[in-house]
Amino acid sequence: MTHPLVPQILDLAAPVAEVLGLEVVGVVFHTNQNPPVLRVDVRNCECDTSLNDCERMSRALESALDTADVIPGTYVLEVSSPGISRQLSSDREFISFKGFSVLVKLTEPVGGQQEWIGQLIGRDDTAVHLSQKGKVIVLPREFVVSVQLNEKRH
Repeated sequence: MTHPLVPQILDLAAPVAEVLGLEVVGVVFHTNQNPPVLRVDVRNCECDTSLNDCERMSRALESALDTADVIPGTYVLEVSSPGISRQLSSDREFISFKGFSVLVKLTEPVGGQQEWIGQLIGRDDTAVHLSQKGKVIVLPREFVVSVQLNEKRH
């Protein structure tokens, strides 16, 4: 379940990231830790996300959060890049990662398999399209549980 402060934090973080040439791709507030941990994942829109990008975002967001006084009490701010094992969900991500190797997990087998690895061609309203050694694989969206970047390129 999403913490109730996450939408406010997103509203504050998105414009801060944009000024830095970054995009916020995820926010999680772990209140089960002491002190609570606010994790913000950012992505550089132009190139690979660097440690410098995360540091710049951390400083700028920390200042914005302190000024807005959104989070009561003490907390730890972690700014990081989502990494390669990340799930794709937005149309923009499906466009950005076209040609990358992905792992698609399904609720129902297609062609006798519930997991498919291939190069992402894209997705439309009805299916996720992969290429395996030049052969196009069409996986119905209603069966797709997740599409995640695969660490091994094929």
